[in-house]
Amino acid sequence: MNVLAIDIGGTHVKILATGKDERREFESGPKLTPQSMVATVKKLAKDWKYELVSIGYPGLVRSNRPIAEPRNLAKGWVGFNFEAAFKRPVRIINDAAMQALGSYRGGTMLFLGFGTGLGSAMVVEGIVVPFELGQLSYKKGTLEDYLGLRGLQRLGKKKWRQEVAYCIGRLVPALRLDDVVLGGGNVKKLKTLPKGCRGGDNVDAFLGGFRLWEDDGLPRARRNKALFVVRKQSSRHPNQKTRFIEKDTMKGAAA
Repeated sequence: MNVLAIDIGGTHVKILATGKDERREFESGPKLTPQSMVATVKKLAKDWKYELVSIGYPGLVRSNRPIAEPRNLAKGWVGFNFEAAFKRPVRIINDAAMQALGSYRGGTMLFLGFGTGLGSAMVVEGIVVPFELGQLSYKKGTLEDYLGLRGLQRLGKKKWRQEVAYCIGRLVPALRLDDVVLGGGNVKKLKTLPKGCRGGDNVDAFLGGFRLWEDDGLPRARRNKALFVVRKQSSRHPNQKTRFIEKDTMKGAAA
């Protein structure tokens, strides 16, 4: 079955179908309604064959439907019937979660998307866990206020990079991460990626959209050794190193 994956962002909507090599896109923005999105997607994809649709939505999603309006688009997304509009089965997931799913290689992975805001999601042993890290209180605001576009513009590149490195250094031991993927348009403004992190790719969102319809289990990759070192160095818990070693030993025994 061919899948049409739709990645909805605050400035552009990007689409790609199974078996196609080149994505297509159009501008979004504060005037984009779900009706106009569907109409434009259908027009752009009229020569593509697809039976299923995946949507990466820039907002909260629950039970395969948006439960909050997007911040940077027009209203009307909550309650909209996407299956009726596309006349095909549709699966909807948060946009950061869709990119995380496409980036996943195994273990416990955190995805952070540095764009207008701060997208975030985890994949834990193949299970996607979308959440809103950007809404956590941090200093005089939220994480998004410091790591999103507003923070970059207010702090400047140098201080913004320091904030990114510091926050990731605290998240790695707190969430017991095996892998960290950094994506979004502003990730290119990092001179170097923090230790143990890897950069995401724009095609990851489409791969995540395709994976939404796959029944096979997701990969279980080897642990990121660089992150393993970061976690031990960042730890203040006297028994944390022992727990990491035990977990590694158990994985090795299972193999």
